[in-house]
Amino acid sequence: MSQDFLVELGTEELPPKALLKLSTAFTAGIKAGLSAEGLSFSEISPYATPRRLAVVVSGLAESTPVNDVEIWGPPVKVAFDAEGNPSKAAEAFAKKNGIAITDLVTANDGKMDKLVFRTQAGGVQTTSLLEGIVNNSLAKLPIAKRMRWGASRTEFVRPVHWLVMLFGNDIVDATVLGLSANRLTRGHRFHYNQTLDIANASEYASKLNDIAYVVADFAQRKQLIEQQVIAEAKKVGGTAVIGSGLLDEVAGLVEWPVALTGRFEERFLSVPAEALISSMKEHQKYFHVVDEKGELLPYFITVSNIESTDPAQVIDGNERVIRPRLSDAAFFFDTDKKTTLASKREQLKKVVFQAKLGTVYEKTQRIANLSRAIAEKLSVNVDTAVRAGELCKCDLVSEMVYEFADMQGIAGYHYAVHDGEASDVALAMNEHYMPRFAGDVLPSNDVSAVVALADRLDTLVGIFGIGEQPTGSKDPFALRRASVAVLRLLVEQQRNIDLRDLLTLAFQQHNNLAEGQAVIEQVLSYMLDRFRAWYEEQSIPATVFQAVSAKQLSQPLDIDQRVQAVNFFRQLPEAEALAAANKRVANILAKADSVPDSVNVDSLQEDAEKALYAAVVEQQKVVEPLFAQRQYKEALTALASLREVVDTFFDQVMVMADDEALKNNRLALLQQLRGLFFETADISCLAASKK
Repeated sequence: MSQDFLVELGTEELPPKALLKLSTAFTAGIKAGLSAEGLSFSEISPYATPRRLAVVVSGLAESTPVNDVEIWGPPVKVAFDAEGNPSKAAEAFAKKNGIAITDLVTANDGKMDKLVFRTQAGGVQTTSLLEGIVNNSLAKLPIAKRMRWGASRTEFVRPVHWLVMLFGNDIVDATVLGLSANRLTRGHRFHYNQTLDIANASEYASKLNDIAYVVADFAQRKQLIEQQVIAEAKKVGGTAVIGSGLLDEVAGLVEWPVALTGRFEERFLSVPAEALISSMKEHQKYFHVVDEKGELLPYFITVSNIESTDPAQVIDGNERVIRPRLSDAAFFFDTDKKTTLASKREQLKKVVFQAKLGTVYEKTQRIANLSRAIAEKLSVNVDTAVRAGELCKCDLVSEMVYEFADMQGIAGYHYAVHDGEASDVALAMNEHYMPRFAGDVLPSNDVSAVVALADRLDTLVGIFGIGEQPTGSKDPFALRRASVAVLRLLVEQQRNIDLRDLLTLAFQQHNNLAEGQAVIEQVLSYMLDRFRAWYEEQSIPATVFQAVSAKQLSQPLDIDQRVQAVNFFRQLPEAEALAAANKRVANILAKADSVPDSVNVDSLQEDAEKALYAAVVEQQKVVEPLFAQRQYKEALTALASLREVVDTFFDQVMVMADDEALKNNRLALLQQLRGLFFETADISCLAASKK
């Protein structure tokens, strides 16, 4: 038998950005609790609004399953003496299992005769378990800081006010967060500010929606908001820009969504669109509207939590709220344009980057000098790169960025354009921050990329140089992100440059760091280790990266080309055998005291070793030009043809011969063989990953 189960916890308004995460975790906790008890169910559905977290479990079993249990005791020869009297071991076993000595049973466990107690476990009523399951799930919610209210010692993310727990048509006898369960939920705070009787779980969502003005299903409410916002934008001839983060947040703010369109004065469109969007999105939770070219239109869409009889007043109120915010943005933009971006650089002398690494002004000097060096290596316009490096942080002291922090870089771009700076310099003001996050786009031009590299390399070397490298999960200077950004800039944009050389150049810009080479190697190792997660995301086994790491290379583009080639090679039918052979060769050579540099052809005796030598010589001619062009995939594919001759060699030839000269000659042959593969990577590492 089964019933539907409903649990709903009513609260004061929950944090909108955290609502979906809380709901997902609450549902997962309930599901895990039921599964741990062996309780079967057909479906589990989450519900969440600003004032409630709820879960409906359909077809939940009324009791835990009943299972036969065998508890084995001591062997019969230990349990009874020669006269058949029970021993202390038998008495202890009977007492432990709550049975009489006379009820002891013997059976064979497959090895010997033992005492055994047969019973049944399970059959626990579901209703007796639900209180613990719910409380345990709530205790494990991802809440950074819990709060108390009133005189209660109860803690939760927000004060709780009601609790509904129903199993079938019956109220579950349970107490959660100090509340006793009943069947009374509550409706919309304004449209239906009263209790609502829920007869059973199956009517929960529909009754709230049809009577109490509450769309309890978060996903349904989110979809409804999206549909309404799209429709509103069409009314004014535009397209709403609906970011997933803002959509989730707005869905976490309302229980009965009603989208309305407002308008702002067109004069504000002279302000950078990003500033206007920031005001609308971050402060007011509005969706902005663009035309077919992606240009901002003077409209915004707000989602109200009430179905007003006079929506014009609601719209007017929102327009009056947004107007001063946009006016502020316009004022800051106009004020900043009265002085050039370059003139603001002097103010950076008062802004500390890091106590031991100086001011932001000093950082821009290092960035400019490093940009010069990198630009020379990459044949990028040096003067433009230096100018961009000098100006790249100047907008940090602008009025716009002070008020709208997310305008950093964007504001710099607009001010550089206004000042008549070169287009590449202007673009670099914003693009040197790219990629800002995982999956973000890369800079669109070489100057921006050069400054992006210089900025991050300076930070990495500086922070490591003063001993503040990341530990555990703590990474206050976002060095992991900076490392991945550098790797992406070099690999994805095909920049053929040595990372150790770049780090050396970056270190040379600092005057107060000691142990230069040690710091450089430490940073290099840290950065290249970021490749591990990079390739995990591409489903490339760790052993592939280990094979390339064995080469101890420091050119990211070259490393990536080798990794891609080895990953291709490992999927060839010959790869497993050749990897194993390489591992065998590596083990043999490791035990040798010394190995000759070349093979003495006249000393080759067996047909198998002669064949291997001929094949190695032939493949050397094939792969050398491929290696020169860094065509590693093609080279490894060619080397795969060695499988048969290598297998035959190991089947027929004794490498560690008694004749010292013969043994050394064969070792030299194996070293040449291994060297062919090692030109790309240590293929022997793949042997550990064979399935």
